[in-house]
Amino acid sequence: MKRLTLLVLCTACAWSAPADFNGRWILEVPGEARGRAWWLKVEGAGTTAMRGEFIGAPGGQLDPIPALTIDKGGALIWEFERVYDRQLNTTQEGMYRARLTDGKLAGELTAGGRVLQTFTGSRAPALPDRDDGSWVKQKPVELFNGRDLSGWRVAAPKRSLNEWQAIAGSLRNGNGKAPDIASDRRFWNFELHMEFRVAQHSNSGIGLRGRYEVQIYGDHGEPPSLHGNGALYSRIAPAVNATLPPDQWQTIDIRLVGRTVTVVLNGKKLIDKREIEGLTAMATDPYEDQPGPLMLQGDHGPVEFRKVTVTPLEK
Repeated sequence: MKRLTLLVLCTACAWSAPADFNGRWILEVPGEARGRAWWLKVEGAGTTAMRGEFIGAPGGQLDPIPALTIDKGGALIWEFERVYDRQLNTTQEGMYRARLTDGKLAGELTAGGRVLQTFTGSRAPALPDRDDGSWVKQKPVELFNGRDLSGWRVAAPKRSLNEWQAIAGSLRNGNGKAPDIASDRRFWNFELHMEFRVAQHSNSGIGLRGRYEVQIYGDHGEPPSLHGNGALYSRIAPAVNATLPPDQWQTIDIRLVGRTVTVVLNGKKLIDKREIEGLTAMATDPYEDQPGPLMLQGDHGPVEFRKVTVTPLEK
């Protein structure tokens, strides 16, 4: 009996070893204001080289974690100086604490002595599909009919689809403060062709499977960047800036197979079969191994679309 008890105790210790935090995690956040998921990456847990990256609060980009530790109780802890407290309408230092149980994370964000948010985490799945030339185009799907918002829904809780408008054959986000919207139809591997128009420094985005944002931004004449037009937002910068002058109609073509993405803007290849490491801040659909919707971002300035065509890819 003593030998069996010792074996069980050692097995439990192995389950909660610091190295078990290593890897990429998708965090589901009940009640998150925009319905979004977070993303966490941990490397070197339990060593002096421990480091991490995070997408969620405090901001919308991929942030390196300034200090990542494991406390004496076995909890993973990280902090950011800039966390928004909606109840107090202020920004303050926040602490994230997550425990690992049966391969899952359970955690909370606290600030000012209060719990602001709880979350749970699952390991990001492997996606075996590769863009190897074996995928065949299927019948194209037109997601915008030019007349109304049939086939679309609001992605953010407590917002209205009527904040978007179909006017003169284009889809517009009202005053530039509309909620993100998502297609009713869900897709796995596909090619996407879109036509859009955006003012200088106005900002929108395209959510692939509701998880990975390709940036739309009026940055004509500026250097390419991780936040620039055609970037995989905060993850993969475009090779060149191919943005047309303000208020001109532009075209973007995107191919997504598994986690492999290619982006062509106005006929110029910006991203060529690059691997997407994980979610971006626009993500509302955390289930990476399942089909997801196409999303359009609506709350970062005026934008309009007049063509949204998805061509599914199958073996």
